[in-house]
Amino acid sequence: MKATTAPRILPPVLLAAVLLALALSGLQPHDRATWLMETCWVIVGLPVLVATRKRFPLSPLLCCLLAAHALVLIVGGHYTYAEVPVGHWLQDALDLSRNPYDRFGHLMQGFVPAILVRELLVRSSPLRGSAWLAPLTVCACLAFSAFFEMIEWWAALAGGHAADAFLATQGDQWDTQWDMACALLGAVVSLLLLSRLHDRRLARLGTREARTV
Repeated sequence: MKATTAPRILPPVLLAAVLLALALSGLQPHDRATWLMETCWVIVGLPVLVATRKRFPLSPLLCCLLAAHALVLIVGGHYTYAEVPVGHWLQDALDLSRNPYDRFGHLMQGFVPAILVRELLVRSSPLRGSAWLAPLTVCACLAFSAFFEMIEWWAALAGGHAADAFLATQGDQWDTQWDMACALLGAVVSLLLLSRLHDRRLARLGTREARTV
């Protein structure tokens, strides 16, 4: 496969994989309402990405990260975060007090959106190369995490005990604070690990866009 064709093939392949996983996860989930609440980000996000793919194509790195995040949400939606089998395995193997899949999900809630926010800011604002780029990206990720915790609060008020599977607190009174801390850590680690790689991918994407004009 030629290097120039790989970026074009990657998004459809990732889209097909996510759609297949989403369809399979909807078959007899642990709790249908929880599945809908956890996967709604995928259900809403996919049409948006497809609709904007020509006007604002995403970098291959971001496409891979978004697909990985979608799979994390889909698995959590199918089993509920407190009942994901691999989380139970880790809980037993590491002698943890709770299923850690929820914590991993919130790490991803910071890790992946950090690159999404960074790409949007680099490509559509004057912040490219600015010292403010990383701090503002982290702040945006933390703001989204706080907003998500407010959604969980509203769900708890509306659903009562029926929302327990969605909340996945597992009896931890500090679950909200832990979730936001995990998202913050994920965003910081993502920027530290991927910023240079992201810049290279964005440079290649800009070159390809220039050739098509």
